[in-house]
Amino acid sequence: MYFETVERISRILKACTGEDEPLLVDGGDHADIASTIAFSLAKKQKRAPAQIAADLAEKIQAMPEAEGMGVLAVGPYLNFTFGTDYIAGSVAAAQIPGYGNLQKKHERVLIEHTSANPNGPLHVGHIRNTIIGDSLARAFRKAGYPSEVQYYLNDMGRQIAIVVWGLENLGIVRNEGEKPDHYIARVYIQANRAIEADPSIGSEIERLMREIERGEKKAEESFRTAVDTCMEGIRETLLALNTVHDRTVRESTFVRIGDMERALVTLSRLDEAENDGELFSLNLAAFGFEKKYVLRRADGTSVYAARDIAYHIWKDRNYDRVIDVLGADHKLIGAQLCAAMKLMGERPPEILHFEFVSLPEGSMSTRAGKFITADELIGEVTIRALEEVTKRRPELSEEERAAIARSVAIGAIRYDIVRVSPEKSTVFDWKAALDFERQSAPYIQYAHARASSILAKAGEFEEVYEYEEPHEIALAKAIARFPAVLDAVVTDLRPHLLATYIRDLADLFNTFYRFVPVLKAEGRSRDARLCLVRATKNTLKESLLTLGIDALESM
Repeated sequence: MYFETVERISRILKACTGEDEPLLVDGGDHADIASTIAFSLAKKQKRAPAQIAADLAEKIQAMPEAEGMGVLAVGPYLNFTFGTDYIAGSVAAAQIPGYGNLQKKHERVLIEHTSANPNGPLHVGHIRNTIIGDSLARAFRKAGYPSEVQYYLNDMGRQIAIVVWGLENLGIVRNEGEKPDHYIARVYIQANRAIEADPSIGSEIERLMREIERGEKKAEESFRTAVDTCMEGIRETLLALNTVHDRTVRESTFVRIGDMERALVTLSRLDEAENDGELFSLNLAAFGFEKKYVLRRADGTSVYAARDIAYHIWKDRNYDRVIDVLGADHKLIGAQLCAAMKLMGERPPEILHFEFVSLPEGSMSTRAGKFITADELIGEVTIRALEEVTKRRPELSEEERAAIARSVAIGAIRYDIVRVSPEKSTVFDWKAALDFERQSAPYIQYAHARASSILAKAGEFEEVYEYEEPHEIALAKAIARFPAVLDAVVTDLRPHLLATYIRDLADLFNTFYRFVPVLKAEGRSRDARLCLVRATKNTLKESLLTLGIDALESM
């Protein structure tokens, strides 16, 4: 109903003014939507915007097309208020399974996220990438886009060569029950300590890097074993976070099939290409970069950037919209990649950079072994969640409490991280994240569970959509905005908008429940309010699932 009503207003404004652009903005607390078109007409008509707005409001009020909605000139603004038909239609639509799904699109979308090096487990710093990327992917699919999610696997870089050397030379045995990615981290940390103690080992690392680039069979087997061992554990963590990638793309693929070499040949023909006998690089000074963009070392081995360019050329050929989710520490290499792509006449990716999430304990380093793993965070938050659930629902079985606690814990982590806009850094505080009374994931999940409980107690009821109470109308209009919020998320790559929306929706529902009788109401009022509760429940469910959070029936 929201998009249809906005389109209707656009047609009305065009008919009144002849302007193709209706200049619609959020009406805030004063209206459902507003238009600033009077500002753009002021120059042409040489009249005050407020007078233009007043004349337009009077004209629109007399139009049959505007029946059922209110229009009021407030200074230079035209404020539109949606009427009873809009509210009734919105509540009816919101009860249908899959509510919020937008029209199917033909534009193919690729989202690459997480792509952490397989030299240890995901840590707290990685999972903001995972949660933002997965939330975006879910939003794109709900918005009707055929989408694919990829994990770009560094399976031949220096860090992996260090792991391979450690596996082959240090004799470190995997402990019983040890997650494979944690085992690989132990190997990587010990190998780095060995290199620090004996720098000559560096030549062995460089040998391994030459062998893997040449495609020597033994090196390929060793690297694949190391990488696959680590990825087994990483995928387990991703699954615990309700995250699945459609495809894992190995960077070595672009070396083996010749794509990287073809890209380097193309780049070597550019005026910006430089080869001083030691390094092959691009001079990107025209793009504002002082440092050279190195692509190949003196020994002939490529660097990550060369394989990354080949990967992105492949992305460009196969997808209509390419999105990379990268940490703020990748801003330089991301910008250099985009510059190189432009020089080649290729379409650069859209890059969503995010600042870091941390814990009060401080910074993390995989190399030094100073990091808090995502597994440890999930485990700790799950224990805390179980304590809270046990306190609230002691009558449930241990198995039931554990299941709820897992959903609450993952919801708490995902929501607390995604609720902050990507460009802002954040500190994860488990106390705030698990607070059932504050605006957290458990708070929103509890609103869904409350709606479920009301409907379970209600029994059968008729479909009635008559609303007069201010709290009813406010809730119904918030429900109607869900598809528009979803559209904004995928248009602007801002998943935190959905987190804010669902928090506000839970607030409005709790306020409605507090002040408006539902089960104790009678007749058509009772039926209408139960329809509104069912619409709220479904909207909360669809929103939670889009953020990768379980919509619990009971808490």
